[in-house]
Amino acid sequence: MTDGTLQQPNPDQRSVRALDWLNFFVANVQTGFGPFIASYLASHKWTQGEIGLALSVGTISAMVSQVPGGAAVDALRNKKAAAAWAIIAIIISAVLLAASPTVVAVMAAEVFHGFASCMLVPAMAALALALVGRQNLGDRLGRNARWASIGSAVAAGLMGLCGEYFSPRSVFWLTAALALPALVALAMIKYDQNAAYAKPAAKPGKAGAAAGSGEARETIFDLLRDRRMLTFAACVVLFHLSNAAMLNLAAGEVTAGMGDNVQLVIAACIIVPQAIVALMSPWVGRTAQAWGRRPVLILGFCALPLRALLFAAVGNPYFLVPVQMLDGLSAAVFGVMLPLIAADVAGGKGRYNLCIGLFGLSAGIGATLSTALAGFIADHLGNTVSFLALASAGAAAVLMVWLAMPETRDALEEENARDAKV
Repeated sequence: MTDGTLQQPNPDQRSVRALDWLNFFVANVQTGFGPFIASYLASHKWTQGEIGLALSVGTISAMVSQVPGGAAVDALRNKKAAAAWAIIAIIISAVLLAASPTVVAVMAAEVFHGFASCMLVPAMAALALALVGRQNLGDRLGRNARWASIGSAVAAGLMGLCGEYFSPRSVFWLTAALALPALVALAMIKYDQNAAYAKPAAKPGKAGAAAGSGEARETIFDLLRDRRMLTFAACVVLFHLSNAAMLNLAAGEVTAGMGDNVQLVIAACIIVPQAIVALMSPWVGRTAQAWGRRPVLILGFCALPLRALLFAAVGNPYFLVPVQMLDGLSAAVFGVMLPLIAADVAGGKGRYNLCIGLFGLSAGIGATLSTALAGFIADHLGNTVSFLALASAGAAAVLMVWLAMPETRDALEEENARDAKV
């Protein structure tokens, strides 16, 4: 347990670069469990209903595992071990899919992957926190997001080529193979386990105040009573309520109205936001440290209703690609801010990863509601009305951040940011 006088970690550059590569290869691995599963199962004569059931099992297992996964990472002192076991479980999932596309194997793979992902995400966030400390966490999370976006884009290309020129099954053998360098990168990371929940170092003359501010490990009930946690969890639900169904709805509209180039347009709609995330994420992390969390959240969340309104208004499918640049802005902000705000709320009290799990559960709830409600509205009232409903949810998210979300940046971090401007 640490107090405010603990100095910030000083990681060696080898560990910093190893964490970059860990994010890159983990993103490679996770890409294999995206749209490629549906294509692979369809090639083995699975019906759309059976594919939907398998994907739902994965989604449900991930939602159920969010909180236990975060709590498990909190309970494990060795965060590298938590990440390693999660990566190994994902390798097993990929091998199960590649070796036997039968109902039992696929369902088992989806369950393994759901729980493993819910341990891997908080474990990697905990490694970043332990490696660089609270004061530099925003910048590190932005760097994580950049490498993850590059990894996702590279993996999508490699897996697409494997699926096209070898077989759909080869995608999952490649997924398992790409997990091995992730384990190598993980092994190269060195960090001080006692610094995992370090707060920014106190300034000279304020050590006494900081020394008296040591925080006891809080219970889950204390965390659930924290207004900051509850408010941001509500923001996360609204964010995903607006965001999750948007591209799927637009892709369905494009498919209905286009000919041969539809796959290229949809692929571009996925790749373009990844490029924006890679470019913007480090800026998001640095700006959140300098300006505070709320201004950056408002900027990223404002892109949601604007994107939904443009989808509703734009008739030419080729304009969907530039509109998707707004998704990159939202994704960059959300990807960096969720673990950063979790560190603000609970990082100094031994519940950082549990807090990430609670936010992940909120995201799952919002995404599930989004796809169900958007599909129902589109079927009965049309796509335009559905996009307007998603825009309303996005506007509600912006208002929630603006009117109800308190600033979570640590006072010492805020003072350091002010001093940096002088």
